[in-house]
Amino acid sequence: MTRLSGDQRRRLLRAAREAVEVKVRGTRPPQFVGQKEARASGVFVTLRIDQVLRGCVGQVEATDSLVDTVCHVAAAAATEDPRFSPVGLDELAAIVVEVSVLGPLEACSGPNDVEVGRHGLVAEADAWCGLLLPQVAVEWGWDRHVFVANACAKAGLPSDAWEKSATLFRFEAEVFSEDDEGLPDSPRP
Repeated sequence: MTRLSGDQRRRLLRAAREAVEVKVRGTRPPQFVGQKEARASGVFVTLRIDQVLRGCVGQVEATDSLVDTVCHVAAAAATEDPRFSPVGLDELAAIVVEVSVLGPLEACSGPNDVEVGRHGLVAEADAWCGLLLPQVAVEWGWDRHVFVANACAKAGLPSDAWEKSATLFRFEAEVFSEDDEGLPDSPRP
């Protein structure tokens, strides 16, 4: 997986923040002329307030440029995550944006093929699909077995579905946030 430069990360965070603010304020979308990244990639944008999840939406595969995909999912994370009410104007200053750029999906056979903190998971069977980002297992203190069980549960499947009918995929993700050290000139207001 090709890593993004610090400048590319800052631009994507800035684009995500602007997309959230535009969506919440109902103003005109920003233009990112000359800032398009060449590759298309799956992306998730996570919004937090005081380290508490406030929204997370993504696309496993992207057909648009990376920056366009980031903008699209960032706006959706602010207003379309069904677990939360839309982000309000009064919350914008407190929101911290995190971007996860997904690498390719690789089939895996179960927990022994998963490294906690390195891999994210997709579990799918028929029309059911669930995805957990690599940082989820770390945040919840899960081992690889619990992580796989929760990926199945997120898909609406039994926790042991990976042993029977579900297909598991692992992926790596490049995860960066407005709060990250090493990203000077943070776009956060």
